[in-house]
Amino acid sequence: MCGRFTLSSNLDDLQGRFGFEARDLEYRPSYNIAPTQQVMVVSVDPQHGNRRAESMRWGLVPFWAKDLKIGARMINAQAETAATKPAFRAAFKKRRCLVLADGFFEWRKEGKEKIPTYIFQPSNTPFAFAGLWDNWRSPDGENVRSCTILTTTPNELIQPIHNRMPVILSQETEALWLDPMTEEQETLTPLLIPAPAEGLTTMVVSNLVNSYKNQGPECVEPVAA
Repeated sequence: MCGRFTLSSNLDDLQGRFGFEARDLEYRPSYNIAPTQQVMVVSVDPQHGNRRAESMRWGLVPFWAKDLKIGARMINAQAETAATKPAFRAAFKKRRCLVLADGFFEWRKEGKEKIPTYIFQPSNTPFAFAGLWDNWRSPDGENVRSCTILTTTPNELIQPIHNRMPVILSQETEALWLDPMTEEQETLTPLLIPAPAEGLTTMVVSNLVNSYKNQGPECVEPVAA
């Protein structure tokens, strides 16, 4: 699964890397993004074909949901079943997105302890999780746009830490994942594979990340293993 991640890169660098428009985008770097918080999402405008970035609530709330509470249980969707699950199948066909990040956390079990581990690219560059989004309208007429992060089986680096990992798209597959003209499960599912282990590295960090209230760079400072 993916339950916490970071996005601390400079906005200009993110725009240069992902090629999006950022009109009226409120962006504040965060080193400990938690479920139900706002995350940066990139999608394609189906009418004009341009990439747009916006903030969305993390935890997908399907358009048919009765209330927001369901979103807390939908921060992740399994890549193997997302195309057919009722909560995700419409979004899988029509509302795919990139969830921007530059690292994520998993907790490795050692006896009764859970050791927080930060996973990132050695180059410290941003990347994109494969995501799905939806729009929910509340009873009082408020529109809430929300998203989920797809997960897959772990690569050999992550496997000793956790039995799932987020789908990190390669730069080459991002465009196909976003393409609004592509809807076939047979084309999209093969993109949802574990990222190569050699493209990632790990670092043990402090228990500060256990609390979502801690949002500063100290969350990604190394500690002795």
